[in-house]
Amino acid sequence: MEDQANVLKFPKHFDGKRFYNPDAPQAPGYLDGLRWKLSTRPEPSPSFIADVEPSIPPNRVDSSGVRVTLVNHSTVLLQQRRSNILTDPIWSERSSPFSWIGPRRRREPGVSWENLPLIIDAVLVSHNHYDHMDLPTLRRLATRGNPKFIVPAGAGRRLRSAKLESVHELDWGESLSLQNFTVHCVPALHFSARGLFDRNKSLWCGYVIESRDRIVYFAGDTAFGPHFAQIREMFGSPHLALLPIGAYEPRWFMSPVHMGPDEAVRAHEILGAETSVAIHHGTFQLADDGLDTAKKKLLARAPQDSFLVLNNGQFADLP
Repeated sequence: MEDQANVLKFPKHFDGKRFYNPDAPQAPGYLDGLRWKLSTRPEPSPSFIADVEPSIPPNRVDSSGVRVTLVNHSTVLLQQRRSNILTDPIWSERSSPFSWIGPRRRREPGVSWENLPLIIDAVLVSHNHYDHMDLPTLRRLATRGNPKFIVPAGAGRRLRSAKLESVHELDWGESLSLQNFTVHCVPALHFSARGLFDRNKSLWCGYVIESRDRIVYFAGDTAFGPHFAQIREMFGSPHLALLPIGAYEPRWFMSPVHMGPDEAVRAHEILGAETSVAIHHGTFQLADDGLDTAKKKLLARAPQDSFLVLNNGQFADLP
């Protein structure tokens, strides 16, 4: 691992073989998942919604502000002066290891592949689930300016096996300094797995992107917990926070790994974020809540001047 510094201290979260959530509930197991699938039915949602109005982001932004574009799910294009950053990019039709089965997209990406900026400087991957680490998309991104792929500890092997270069693994508390910003790896409450035998063999995380005059926090995939207060204490209130809101039902199963809309509002308040943007909703139905249920509930509860709910393709220019 290159250009990293252990400057931030977090509780022990690795037992020598597997990672875990310190002082917090662990993710439900496979038997719990079977119980969930056999005992409940998901809220009905349309099989496809053709309401996306795609946008064409600039190749670069020259202003001192930040442009945030929701592409889909947890994929956000962050554009600051001289830098283009993508979070958890997925352009695939399914969030699955297979092309013929698994959660299928219900909405198109809000930025087509052809209209993505020609150069992506950094790609942040929060963990190895298929809706966040989409290898077909990452392979395609490798041709757009040789971006730095930043992943949590233990997750780099997947990318290297896919012949990706410039892969940087970070543990909680480690940082990577790039030309115009520094990426800090921070805690999340979640889990990892790509198959039946690799559960929690790699880490999960959020990221703080620190530039000269701005702090941006990407929460990744996370349950509600004390890490929001820790992040504010270490870095100050973020100018922008990207907070997940969807795939939260049933609560007995999802609460250790996913926030619901109410908890996202609490996280926004604890962080003291100037602006938050909702992610992890509206494209793949991964739990019992309907495709747009989280969005509707958040709109009814969140302060609309500071917690934005963007549609795929919508963007906000923040000073």
